[in-house]
Amino acid sequence: MQIRTMTREDLALALDWAAAEGWNPGLADAECFHAADPDGFLVGEVDGVPAGCVSAVRYPGGFGFLGFYIVRPEFRGRGHGLALWRAAMARLQPGVVGLDGVVAQQANYRKSGFTLVHRNVRYGVAAPVAPRVADAPPVVPLAAIPFTTLAAFDRRFFPAPRDSFLRAWIAAPGHVALAATGPAGLQGYAVLRPCRHGSKIGPLFAETPAAARALFAGLLAAAPAGPVFIDLPEPNADAVAMAVAAGMAPAFETARMYVGPAPDLPLAHIYGITSFELG
Repeated sequence: MQIRTMTREDLALALDWAAAEGWNPGLADAECFHAADPDGFLVGEVDGVPAGCVSAVRYPGGFGFLGFYIVRPEFRGRGHGLALWRAAMARLQPGVVGLDGVVAQQANYRKSGFTLVHRNVRYGVAAPVAPRVADAPPVVPLAAIPFTTLAAFDRRFFPAPRDSFLRAWIAAPGHVALAATGPAGLQGYAVLRPCRHGSKIGPLFAETPAAARALFAGLLAAAPAGPVFIDLPEPNADAVAMAVAAGMAPAFETARMYVGPAPDLPLAHIYGITSFELG
Protein backbone atom coordinates (compact mmCIF):
# COMPACT_ATOMS: atom_id res chain seq x y z
CA MET A 1 0.00 0.00 0.00
CA GLN A 2 1.15 3.51 -0.90
CA ILE A 3 -0.21 6.22 1.41
CA ARG A 4 -0.55 9.84 0.38
CA THR A 5 -2.47 12.98 1.35
CA MET A 6 -5.96 13.13 -0.10
CA THR A 7 -6.96 15.77 -2.57
CA ARG A 8 -10.30 17.51 -2.21
CA GLU A 9 -11.67 15.07 -4.83
CA ASP A 10 -10.35 12.08 -2.85
CA LEU A 11 -12.26 13.31 0.19
CA ALA A 12 -15.50 13.17 -1.75
CA LEU A 13 -14.74 9.51 -2.54
CA ALA A 14 -14.05 8.80 1.14
CA LEU A 15 -17.44 10.27 2.02
CA ASP A 16 -19.03 7.87 -0.45
CA TRP A 17 -17.26 5.03 1.37
CA ALA A 18 -18.53 6.39 4.70
CA ALA A 19 -22.06 6.44 3.31
CA ALA A 20 -21.67 2.82 2.23
CA GLU A 21 -20.66 1.97 5.81
CA GLY A 22 -23.90 3.53 7.06
CA TRP A 23 -22.27 6.62 8.61
CA ASN A 24 -24.61 9.05 6.79
CA PRO A 25 -22.24 11.95 6.05
CA GLY A 26 -23.43 15.50 5.45
CA LEU A 27 -23.83 16.83 1.95
CA ALA A 28 -21.23 19.57 2.48
CA ASP A 29 -18.87 17.60 4.72
CA ALA A 30 -16.04 17.36 2.18
CA GLU A 31 -15.52 21.11 1.91
CA CYS A 32 -15.89 21.69 5.66
CA PHE A 33 -13.66 18.81 6.73
CA HIS A 34 -10.99 19.83 4.25
CA ALA A 35 -11.02 23.33 5.75
CA ALA A 36 -10.19 21.88 9.18
CA ASP A 37 -6.81 20.58 8.02
CA PRO A 38 -6.15 20.26 4.26
CA ASP A 39 -3.30 17.82 4.92
CA GLY A 40 -5.16 15.78 7.51
CA PHE A 41 -6.76 13.14 5.29
CA LEU A 42 -4.82 10.14 4.01
CA VAL A 43 -5.68 7.62 1.30
CA GLY A 44 -3.98 4.26 0.79
CA GLU A 45 -3.66 2.86 -2.72
CA VAL A 46 -2.85 -0.66 -3.88
CA ASP A 47 -1.56 -0.78 -7.46
CA GLY A 48 -2.99 2.71 -7.91
CA VAL A 49 -6.47 1.73 -6.71
CA PRO A 50 -7.84 3.55 -3.62
CA ALA A 51 -8.19 0.88 -0.95
CA GLY A 52 -8.65 2.72 2.34
CA CYS A 53 -8.54 6.03 4.12
CA VAL A 54 -8.10 7.66 7.51
CA SER A 55 -8.22 11.20 8.85
CA ALA A 56 -5.55 12.61 11.15
CA VAL A 57 -6.63 16.19 11.69
CA ARG A 58 -4.23 18.37 13.65
CA TYR A 59 -5.45 21.38 15.58
CA PRO A 60 -3.30 24.12 17.13
CA GLY A 61 -1.86 23.37 20.54
CA GLY A 62 -1.02 19.68 20.18
CA PHE A 63 -4.50 18.17 19.85
CA GLY A 64 -5.46 15.81 17.05
CA PHE A 65 -8.45 13.70 16.08
CA LEU A 66 -8.47 10.44 14.18
CA GLY A 67 -11.45 9.33 12.10
CA PHE A 68 -12.64 8.20 8.69
CA TYR A 69 -10.86 4.89 9.29
CA ILE A 70 -12.10 2.73 6.42
CA VAL A 71 -10.63 -0.12 4.41
CA ARG A 72 -12.69 -1.22 1.45
CA PRO A 73 -14.10 -4.74 1.98
CA GLU A 74 -12.16 -6.32 -0.86
CA PHE A 75 -8.86 -5.09 0.63
CA ARG A 76 -9.41 -6.17 4.23
CA GLY A 77 -7.36 -8.79 6.01
CA ARG A 78 -4.05 -7.83 4.35
CA GLY A 79 -2.61 -5.40 6.90
CA HIS A 80 -3.62 -2.28 4.98
CA GLY A 81 -5.70 -0.97 7.87
CA LEU A 82 -2.71 -1.21 10.21
CA ALA A 83 -0.55 0.69 7.73
CA LEU A 84 -3.11 3.49 7.55
CA TRP A 85 -3.44 3.54 11.34
CA ARG A 86 0.31 3.87 11.84
CA ALA A 87 0.54 6.68 9.29
CA ALA A 88 -2.28 8.58 11.00
CA MET A 89 -0.83 8.17 14.49
CA ALA A 90 2.62 9.23 13.26
CA ARG A 91 1.10 12.45 11.93
CA LEU A 92 -0.68 13.23 15.20
CA GLN A 93 2.08 12.48 17.70
CA PRO A 94 3.35 13.83 19.95
CA GLY A 95 0.18 15.22 21.46
CA VAL A 96 -3.24 14.24 22.71
CA VAL A 97 -5.22 12.21 20.17
CA GLY A 98 -8.97 11.61 20.29
CA LEU A 99 -11.30 9.38 18.34
CA ASP A 100 -14.85 8.07 18.33
CA GLY A 101 -14.47 4.32 18.10
CA VAL A 102 -17.16 1.98 16.82
CA VAL A 103 -18.00 -0.91 19.13
CA ALA A 104 -16.23 -3.55 17.03
CA GLN A 105 -12.88 -1.71 17.16
CA GLN A 106 -12.76 -0.48 20.75
CA ALA A 107 -10.67 -3.39 22.03
CA ASN A 108 -8.07 -2.73 19.30
CA TYR A 109 -7.94 0.95 20.21
CA ARG A 110 -7.28 0.05 23.83
CA LYS A 111 -4.34 -2.05 22.69
CA SER A 112 -2.97 1.08 21.01
CA GLY A 113 -3.13 3.00 24.27
CA PHE A 114 -6.51 4.69 23.95
CA THR A 115 -8.62 5.07 27.08
CA LEU A 116 -12.42 5.20 27.15
CA VAL A 117 -13.79 8.46 28.55
CA HIS A 118 -17.49 8.25 27.68
CA ARG A 119 -19.95 6.93 25.12
CA ASN A 120 -21.46 9.07 22.39
CA VAL A 121 -24.89 7.95 21.25
CA ARG A 122 -26.68 8.90 18.03
CA TYR A 123 -30.39 9.51 18.59
CA GLY A 124 -32.78 9.80 15.68
CA VAL A 125 -36.44 9.89 14.73
CA ALA A 126 -38.41 10.08 11.51
CA ALA A 127 -40.65 12.93 12.71
CA PRO A 128 -39.31 14.74 15.80
CA VAL A 129 -41.52 16.56 18.29
CA ALA A 130 -40.17 20.04 19.02
CA PRO A 131 -39.94 20.87 22.74
CA ARG A 132 -41.90 23.65 24.36
CA VAL A 133 -39.52 25.80 26.34
CA ALA A 134 -40.47 27.97 29.29
CA ASP A 135 -38.47 31.19 29.64
CA ALA A 136 -36.64 30.46 26.40
CA PRO A 137 -33.89 32.90 25.49
CA PRO A 138 -34.13 34.66 22.12
CA VAL A 139 -32.87 32.62 19.17
CA VAL A 140 -31.34 34.46 16.21
CA PRO A 141 -29.39 33.47 13.09
CA LEU A 142 -25.80 32.75 14.07
CA ALA A 143 -24.67 35.18 11.38
CA ALA A 144 -25.84 37.98 13.69
CA ILE A 145 -23.10 37.07 16.19
CA PRO A 146 -19.56 38.37 15.56
CA PHE A 147 -17.31 35.51 14.54
CA THR A 148 -14.76 36.39 17.23
CA THR A 149 -17.50 35.95 19.85
CA LEU A 150 -18.52 32.61 18.37
CA ALA A 151 -14.93 31.34 18.19
CA ALA A 152 -14.28 32.27 21.83
CA PHE A 153 -17.49 30.52 22.91
CA ASP A 154 -16.71 27.40 20.88
CA ARG A 155 -13.26 27.21 22.43
CA ARG A 156 -14.86 26.37 25.79
CA PHE A 157 -16.41 23.20 24.39
CA PHE A 158 -13.71 21.92 22.05
CA PRO A 159 -10.10 21.08 22.96
CA ALA A 160 -8.50 23.45 20.43
CA PRO A 161 -9.18 26.48 18.22
CA ARG A 162 -10.84 25.50 14.94
CA ASP A 163 -11.64 28.80 13.25
CA SER A 164 -11.17 27.65 9.64
CA PHE A 165 -13.51 24.72 10.16
CA LEU A 166 -16.09 26.85 11.97
CA ARG A 167 -16.23 29.45 9.21
CA ALA A 168 -16.94 26.72 6.68
CA TRP A 169 -19.35 24.78 8.90
CA ILE A 170 -21.70 27.63 9.76
CA ALA A 171 -21.88 28.95 6.20
CA ALA A 172 -22.01 25.74 4.13
CA PRO A 173 -24.88 25.34 1.66
CA GLY A 174 -27.98 23.98 3.37
CA HIS A 175 -26.61 24.40 6.89
CA VAL A 176 -28.82 26.22 9.40
CA ALA A 177 -26.93 27.92 12.23
CA LEU A 178 -28.68 29.51 15.22
CA ALA A 179 -27.58 31.32 18.37
CA ALA A 180 -29.29 31.73 21.74
CA THR A 181 -28.69 35.13 23.29
CA GLY A 182 -29.35 36.88 26.58
CA PRO A 183 -28.30 39.79 28.78
CA ALA A 184 -25.03 38.00 29.49
CA GLY A 185 -24.30 37.56 25.79
CA LEU A 186 -24.09 34.36 23.77
CA GLN A 187 -25.87 31.52 25.58
CA GLY A 188 -25.39 28.80 23.01
CA TYR A 189 -25.22 27.90 19.36
CA ALA A 190 -26.18 24.98 17.16
CA VAL A 191 -25.98 23.88 13.53
CA LEU A 192 -28.17 21.59 11.45
CA ARG A 193 -26.79 20.08 8.26
CA PRO A 194 -28.46 18.08 5.49
CA CYS A 195 -27.11 14.54 5.15
CA ARG A 196 -27.40 11.68 2.68
CA HIS A 197 -30.37 10.55 4.81
CA GLY A 198 -32.24 13.26 6.68
CA SER A 199 -30.43 15.88 8.77
CA LYS A 200 -28.07 16.00 11.74
CA ILE A 201 -27.75 18.54 14.52
CA GLY A 202 -24.23 19.28 15.70
CA PRO A 203 -22.75 20.93 17.47
CA LEU A 204 -25.24 22.04 20.08
CA PHE A 205 -23.49 23.84 22.93
CA ALA A 206 -25.53 25.69 25.54
CA GLU A 207 -25.11 27.39 28.90
CA THR A 208 -28.53 26.30 30.20
CA PRO A 209 -31.15 23.61 29.48
CA ALA A 210 -33.55 26.34 28.32
CA ALA A 211 -31.01 27.62 25.79
CA ALA A 212 -30.34 24.08 24.58
CA ARG A 213 -34.03 23.38 24.06
CA ALA A 214 -34.65 26.71 22.36
CA LEU A 215 -31.89 25.97 19.86
CA PHE A 216 -33.08 22.39 19.43
CA ALA A 217 -36.64 23.55 18.75
CA GLY A 218 -35.45 26.18 16.30
CA LEU A 219 -33.43 23.68 14.28
CA LEU A 220 -36.21 21.09 14.27
CA ALA A 221 -38.54 23.74 12.90
CA ALA A 222 -36.01 24.57 10.17
CA ALA A 223 -35.21 20.97 9.25
CA PRO A 224 -36.40 19.69 5.87
CA ALA A 225 -38.79 16.77 5.75
CA GLY A 226 -37.19 13.51 6.81
CA PRO A 227 -35.46 12.06 9.85
CA VAL A 228 -33.34 14.13 12.21
CA PHE A 229 -30.35 12.85 14.22
CA ILE A 230 -28.20 14.21 17.01
CA ASP A 231 -24.96 12.73 18.41
CA LEU A 232 -24.78 13.42 22.12
CA PRO A 233 -22.45 12.52 24.99
CA GLU A 234 -24.20 9.93 27.13
CA PRO A 235 -23.06 11.48 30.46
CA ASN A 236 -25.23 14.53 29.69
CA ALA A 237 -28.47 13.16 31.12
CA ASP A 238 -30.38 16.32 30.23
CA ALA A 239 -29.34 15.98 26.58
CA VAL A 240 -30.58 12.39 26.60
CA ALA A 241 -33.89 13.51 28.17
CA MET A 242 -34.24 16.25 25.52
CA ALA A 243 -33.75 13.77 22.69
CA VAL A 244 -36.13 11.21 24.20
CA ALA A 245 -38.82 13.87 24.72
CA ALA A 246 -38.56 14.67 21.00
CA GLY A 247 -39.38 11.03 20.22
CA MET A 248 -35.80 10.09 19.38
CA ALA A 249 -34.30 6.69 20.06
CA PRO A 250 -30.70 5.40 20.04
CA ALA A 251 -29.54 4.39 16.57
CA PHE A 252 -25.74 4.09 16.84
CA GLU A 253 -22.98 4.52 19.38
CA THR A 254 -19.27 5.21 19.61
CA ALA A 255 -16.72 5.46 22.40
CA ARG A 256 -14.88 8.74 22.88
CA MET A 257 -11.33 7.65 23.59
CA TYR A 258 -8.02 9.46 24.01
CA VAL A 259 -4.31 8.81 24.05
CA GLY A 260 -2.78 11.25 26.49
CA PRO A 261 -4.60 13.38 29.06
CA ALA A 262 -8.29 13.61 28.17
CA PRO A 263 -9.45 17.20 27.61
CA ASP A 264 -11.56 18.56 30.46
CA LEU A 265 -14.71 19.40 28.53
CA PRO A 266 -17.98 20.60 30.11
CA LEU A 267 -20.11 17.63 29.03
CA ALA A 268 -23.13 18.97 30.93
CA HIS A 269 -23.26 21.81 28.39
CA ILE A 270 -22.52 19.72 25.28
CA TYR A 271 -25.92 18.62 23.95
CA GLY A 272 -24.63 17.58 20.54
CA ILE A 273 -21.09 16.91 19.34
CA THR A 274 -20.01 18.28 15.98
CA SER A 275 -19.24 15.01 14.20
CA PHE A 276 -17.83 11.56 14.84
CA GLU A 277 -15.14 12.25 12.22
CA LEU A 278 -13.65 15.44 13.70
CA GLY A 279 -14.80 15.41 17.32
